[in-house]
Amino acid sequence: MANSEEALKVAFTETVSGRYPEVRGNGLKFVRSIIIKNPFTLVFQTGDAILYLKKNDKDVDVKKADIFIRGCFVIIDFDSLI
Repeated sequence: MANSEEALKVAFTETVSGRYPEVRGNGLKFVRSIIIKNPFTLVFQTGDAILYLKKNDKDVDVKKADIFIRGCFVIIDFDSLI
């Protein structure tokens, strides 16, 4: 991947596997499908890229984050279900 923004977009839209030769890469694409069909929100940051998803989002909108982090940071909110 060229950068964190591109990597996030690919991770949430394509079937990729992080462990060769296994072909198991539906994780984040599957998470996206659950979030957009339910009253959840998701914030996912890695490097200097951040993604916000909520119910009914059609597009994967990745933006430049204000702060660079190593690894990833995720918040899943489902308060509206309580």
